[in-house]
Amino acid sequence: MLHSTRATAVGYRVKAGNAEIFYVPDVAWIKDRKSALRGVNAYIGDGATVKRSMIRKPGETIIGHAPIQTQLTWCKKTGVKQAIFTHLGSQIVDGDEEEKKEQIKMMAEERDISEIWIAFDGMTRIFR
Repeated sequence: MLHSTRATAVGYRVKAGNAEIFYVPDVAWIKDRKSALRGVNAYIGDGATVKRSMIRKPGETIIGHAPIQTQLTWCKKTGVKQAIFTHLGSQIVDGDEEEKKEQIKMMAEERDISEIWIAFDGMTRIFR
């Protein structure tokens, strides 16, 4: 994962029974995205921004936060059909949350992502 030059970012692939998820709370770029997301039922990603890029490249390393829009495209390209976004930024938290949810839902539909959620405290999901 690429995210910061100061704090190492990691992605977690978790498998239980037939369900497999990939969780990356802070991400600018996934180096080997095809392998990381192969066979994954659900992607749990970085919700710092909806469309606005927070990516910078000071030197040779990409850092920052990929927008939800970009992460949904990653899901489309790798066949992941479900996505949850956490680590929410001010666009969602301080803005019109329902409007942003609808915008994200539309972006997901455009990319054939069948289920999309914005994480909230106490949220639970069962994947099969």
